[in-house]
Amino acid sequence: MRKLLTTALCLAATVTATGCGATVEKPADTKSSAVTLTNCGREVTYEKVPERVVTNDVGITELMFALGLEDRMAGFAMPDDKGDLTDVPWKDGYDKVKWLSKDQLTKENVLDARADLVFAGWNYGFREDGGFTPDALKKLDVPSYVLTESCRNGRTKSSRGIMPPLDALYADLTNLGKLFGVEQRAATLIADFEKQVAEVRAKAPTGADRPRVFLYDSGQDQPFTSGRYAAPEQIISEAGGINVMHDVQDSWTTVGWESVVERDPDVIVICDYGDVSAEQKKEFLLSYAPLRNVSAVRHKRIFVLDYVDLVESPRNPSAIARLGTYLRTVAEKR
Repeated sequence: MRKLLTTALCLAATVTATGCGATVEKPADTKSSAVTLTNCGREVTYEKVPERVVTNDVGITELMFALGLEDRMAGFAMPDDKGDLTDVPWKDGYDKVKWLSKDQLTKENVLDARADLVFAGWNYGFREDGGFTPDALKKLDVPSYVLTESCRNGRTKSSRGIMPPLDALYADLTNLGKLFGVEQRAATLIADFEKQVAEVRAKAPTGADRPRVFLYDSGQDQPFTSGRYAAPEQIISEAGGINVMHDVQDSWTTVGWESVVERDPDVIVICDYGDVSAEQKKEFLLSYAPLRNVSAVRHKRIFVLDYVDLVESPRNPSAIARLGTYLRTVAEKR
């Protein structure tokens, strides 16, 4: 793993211009006093407001865009697959910020960009192999901020996730708002996101009506999926479904097809990214003999979400709403 619409339009205006009665904050002066944040359980002090942030991956980059902080960015790294940008209010950010790499960030492109902050995450840029870590950047006098979804939690050396993904999203928006002096903008985003998720939750199936959902990322010999500690767990549950791999105490992980068959999901959600298209993944699932008696395959109940919908990003609430609509339809027809 590398790795709304009236509401959305109003949100876009709130973030990027004066609209819907909102007053847009002016980002903090770069000479403002130091800011101390809690990031991944540690207090981190930033001596000044960053002016040349570089980000890794689409969800992390769009956290900056959603807060209207394009002018504080020196560039981003990510592959081509940003997903469907049609209804993304902050999509113009991609035209304003330099695309540094279609791979992951490196020390070289961080230094070339004269970055004064690297915003990335474990498995979303930060990695022990290659030595691209917050500690390594510190030795280069480059501060960093770690995506909260990816914080290492101590279950194993590399396990991630210290809080539910929506809480992680709100924590990062709050921290970034404080760091860049756009706290009201962050609070408005969080309030809008919480309202949208609450509206989905209020209409979601309950009890035995909740569809069982399997998240399919990739893999044919063995499927790569989401356990209880990755973002899809909460995205599925808030939408009114049950992650059939809830009992797997891991984040993104490989399981066996026999466990999918045993749990008999009503719906399969495809994570769309990479060289294998969502349509190719769907064709594989529908033709893979061991799955022929699985309810989702028999009834062809397959729903597609973009990669960025399924990792911490400001697109999470929209993904919950779209999946929620689909799961309600499934529940009504069963």
